[in-house]
Amino acid sequence: MEDKVNTGHNIEDKELIKNARKPVGELGHQILDRMNKSHETMAQWGVSHFDIAEDDVILDIGCGGGRNIERFAAQITTGKVIGIDYSEVSVEKSADLNQKAIEEGKAEVIQGSVSDMPFDNETFDIATGFETIYFWPDFINDLKEVNRVLKKDGLVFFCNEAVYREGEMEKYDGLVELLDMKIYSEDVLKESLEKTGFKDFKAYIDDENDWICVTARKD
Repeated sequence: MEDKVNTGHNIEDKELIKNARKPVGELGHQILDRMNKSHETMAQWGVSHFDIAEDDVILDIGCGGGRNIERFAAQITTGKVIGIDYSEVSVEKSADLNQKAIEEGKAEVIQGSVSDMPFDNETFDIATGFETIYFWPDFINDLKEVNRVLKKDGLVFFCNEAVYREGEMEKYDGLVELLDMKIYSEDVLKESLEKTGFKDFKAYIDDENDWICVTARKD
């Protein structure tokens, strides 16, 4: 999701921001460049809430511009990071950014949907999603798919720059309408994860920025 902005601006701004949902074409490249930079502080805050082992196999769902693949690849030695995104432009951008790690066998980027991922059961130690669950087509079934590809006790991590708070959502109205997105509360995230086979739910909220990140483990 693009920064919290008033989407009542000009048509060009709206067309650019629309690409936050599924980047396409030149505007897709532009929004991915912007998000790689604008989301970095939030991403650093988010990943401080879990640890990565050098042999972890990590899945980044909705990998966007590939900055988090780059981050994780720098932390592993014998492990691997796989990014998946349904946007062809995102796959291209992520692969370009992580070409060296891909050549070294530490990273891979594929095109695909969270709803039907081309991975065997219990493949990953960690699954992450930065600014992506807003757009998942069927949140409960998609969480079940994430659960399927995680190893037992595997970690799921989501990080969003928007959290649902009753009576405080008017500032997001323009973005929600423009992007057809769903902003989740801490309670809904907890309930949804527990319903789909996860345990040990933890939530961290940065009140100043309205950021939220959550972790849970496969039961």
